[in-house]
Amino acid sequence: MIGVDLDAIELTENREEFRKLMGRIGMQVAPSYIANSFLEGKEAAQKLGYPLVIRPSYTLGGTGGGFVFQDSEFDEALKRGLNASPTHEVLVEKAVLGWKEFELELLRDLNDNVVIICTVENLDPMGIHTGDSITVAPAMTLSDTAY
Repeated sequence: MIGVDLDAIELTENREEFRKLMGRIGMQVAPSYIANSFLEGKEAAQKLGYPLVIRPSYTLGGTGGGFVFQDSEFDEALKRGLNASPTHEVLVEKAVLGWKEFELELLRDLNDNVVIICTVENLDPMGIHTGDSITVAPAMTLSDTAY
């Protein structure tokens, strides 16, 4: 976090603002809704269907978040997410299970110059990552085409 602009941290931890930014720059994201109450979360689940991911705003390392595969699991997961968020806000998102996930470790300056250091591959299932997530650098299982 050395040299990171506080506005950038705010943007990435505010689930709704981050979702809007991705739309503005043309990035596709999974369908989702912001919920600030239990009722809003239930409505989002009805609109999206299962499986879902609960992503609390302003928590690090996936705290309070998780996958929900069926309606019987949803109420508890939603309560946990709302309570974990200091702003009592969660993103209820359609899960994209089975997708391949990797990250790029990079350096970027104020002039938008970028140097890619390496790929980082998440070996955990895509979705919620915690402090004990398994990652390797460089990526080990990406196909030549994906790389």
